[in-house]
Amino acid sequence: MLRVDKISFSDMCGTGHISRHQGCIVKATRAPNRGISGLGGYIMRRTNRYISLLFLAAAIAAPALVVAGAKAQEASVQVRVYDRDHRDYHNWDDHEDRAYRRYLVEQHRSYRTYQRQHYRTQRHYWNWRHSHPDRD
Repeated sequence: MLRVDKISFSDMCGTGHISRHQGCIVKATRAPNRGISGLGGYIMRRTNRYISLLFLAAAIAAPALVVAGAKAQEASVQVRVYDRDHRDYHNWDDHEDRAYRRYLVEQHRSYRTYQRQHYRTQRHYWNWRHSHPDRD
């Protein structure tokens, strides 16, 4: 039997073991590392890290940019009025104010702001409004 005292692993990535019982050499090896190593590997890892961080930042910032880009319908304050009989809300804007004025003309009433009207008149207006949809 041949006994080996020195084992060289210069081009292999693995381990070796010399058995004392029968003088056999047992090697557990894997394929040599032929991948990118050294400076080239360092640069690739750094580049991949920067690209990953760029995508992560874009994914986090995109929803914030979409929300910031959304604009209000008008620059005025929006007022919502609840219609108790029909159980719905109406935005009181210029369009609704024109319809309200049209209602007052048809009912032969003088103009009075909606908020200052009696609640029965307000209810009557919303009943009229639901039966007279917009012509837009």
